[in-house]
Amino acid sequence: MKKTILLTLGFLGLLTIPATAQLGRVWTEFQSYSTDLQDYLRYNLSETLKPLETSSQNALNSATGDLNIPNPIAASDQVRRDIIFFNSIPDKFENNQAIRSNVVTNEINRYLTRSAVEGTLGRDGQIRMRTKLQDTETSITEIEKSSALADQIQSGLASIIRAAGTAVNPALNATQSQADLQVQSIKIQTEQSKIISENLYQTVLANQSLQYSNLNLANISQQMEEANRARRVDTSAEAARLLRTTAQIDLFGRKTEN
Repeated sequence: MKKTILLTLGFLGLLTIPATAQLGRVWTEFQSYSTDLQDYLRYNLSETLKPLETSSQNALNSATGDLNIPNPIAASDQVRRDIIFFNSIPDKFENNQAIRSNVVTNEINRYLTRSAVEGTLGRDGQIRMRTKLQDTETSITEIEKSSALADQIQSGLASIIRAAGTAVNPALNATQSQADLQVQSIKIQTEQSKIISENLYQTVLANQSLQYSNLNLANISQQMEEANRARRVDTSAEAARLLRTTAQIDLFGRKTEN
């Protein structure tokens, strides 16, 4: 009987094995995610923000909080102030600094969206997610082994009780019932662990789709901004043409009333 109890306690100790896996280290994983995000911002701002990549990077750095993630509102405000008050030279397509500041602000927001996608679906992000899924499946496998061991222990305990006979020691009957309840509880917890792991998998898929949606929205906003810029350029060109035509009419014979 004492040997059986010791085996039961040993089995309960096995239930702590999955806790030693990589699951649950959320702060370490989040730090890796934020590092990927910052690396993307550090090495990609020069693509479309020239010659403002330096001021944009400074704004992102100053707006970075305790989670190592930039606050888009604070970064946008600083870039807007820098362009309007300190950078009086517009680019070749814009002569309005307010419009220019909005364009750069929107571009920074798109970079933040892309950096989040990079942190989640980039190479290192996928390695982290693969490790998490593998550790989850390993934990489920260990739980299933522990559940099978519980069945063996319960079967051995039942054999001992049948051999001893309840007439010799009526307390053995209660021990058998308690063991049955524990085994059923372990089986239920095993199935719950499988359900939780499946929920994690579904969450990963949903997060992947969400990142693609964010990326599509960023691309759509960029296309709309480029279309608006082209429209403004065409409007300015048309206004210049009409002004030139009007000036030529004044020079070649239009009478002015005194």
